[in-house]
Parts: sequence; C-alpha cells; structure tokens
Amino acid sequence: MNVEHVTSDAETFTCNAFLALDGHPTLVDAGAYDGVVDEIRRHTDTLDAVVLTHQHGDHVQQLEAVCEAFDPDVYAYDDHPLRTHELADGDSVTIGDDEFEVVYTPGHAPDHVSFVSETALFSGDVVVHDDGAFDDGSFGRTDMAGQSRDRLIESIRELLDRMPDGDGVGEMYSGHGSVFEGDVRAVVERALERAERREPKYPDE
Repeated sequence: MNVEHVTSDAETFTCNAFLALDGHPTLVDAGAYDGVVDEIRRHTDTLDAVVLTHQHGDHVQQLEAVCEAFDPDVYAYDDHPLRTHELADGDSVTIGDDEFEVVYTPGHAPDHVSFVSETALFSGDVVVHDDGAFDDGSFGRTDMAGQSRDRLIESIRELLDRMPDGDGVGEMYSGHGSVFEGDVRAVVERALERAERREPKYPDE
C-alpha cells in the first residue's frame, strides 16, 4: 500500500492520520493537526473517503475541515453529524486499493473499530507498536471514564482471531507511535500478553 502519515509534522497532540493513495484515496482518522488539509493536498487533489477508528478528539478534531476541503464520504461506527456511512462489525470497507474487514474493538473507546486485510492492519488505539509506555507491543489506555481493560483484552483476542493466519499481515498503522513493518501478529500477541498481565500503562493507572 502507498500510505502517507499526514500528521507527522504536528507539534501539538494528535493521533496518527494515514492517507492511503492508491485506487480510492482514503484518510484513516482526521487527527487534530490544523495543517492536515494542506498535507493531504501535497499528495492528492481528491479524497474519496474518511474512515474513523473512533471519535476521541485527537482523531476527529479536524474532520470538519477535511470535509469542507474535499467533501469525502465519512465512515464511522458511531453517529456523527458528518457521517455518511455507518460501519458495523464484519463490514467490508475500501482503503486505498485494498478491501478491509471491520472488526469491532471497544475497550479504549466504546465505538472503536479496527480494519484488517490480508496484508495490513489499521489498529487505531487498540494495539500500537510503541507509544512511550511499552515498545514492541502496546495497547490503548483504559484508565479513564468509559474505558475497560477487560473489554480491551476481549477486543485484542477478537482481532487476532480475525487476522489471517501466518505472517501475511506485514504492516501496522496505529493511532500513536510508529508505523510497524514485520510480523504484525507477533506484535498484537505481545500487546495481548501485557494487557492480560494487567500491567498499568501509566504509573497512576
């Protein structure tokens, strides 16, 4: 996949927003970076769709600006004034030139979904490779209102069940931290092990 990280220059807190360019230009999460529209325009004049992993502020703050600039379809699990298509567990959604299965993965957020194909995973905040708390397999925080470690663990298990067997999934684009290339299943398994050990992600959790 040809994927650009369009919030990499942000100096304020934001999620990672990823622009998949091949075939069907798609933005995965809009982020909170006020320069994201300009970054998208550096790569494409058209944006067919925005696909949301969940609606925490750092993932949707710039959604209105993106929609005003490009008028894309907006796919989301939960209701949103700009949503044009509702996502449900088991749906198929096009990101770039690939088809992804929607996997409902709450725990970090009640509306969280992840997107998995034969070769790539957009994991949002459920699983990340490195985020300053843990390296080589971390997971979304669960210490705030509306969050649940137990539900997150169930979601990571479900994500593993829905990923193709073997090491075919070789790219992971997560909501925070770096892009990972390699054995994605192994990273997700390590994140699950840490979550199951009830390791606090932050000292005050």
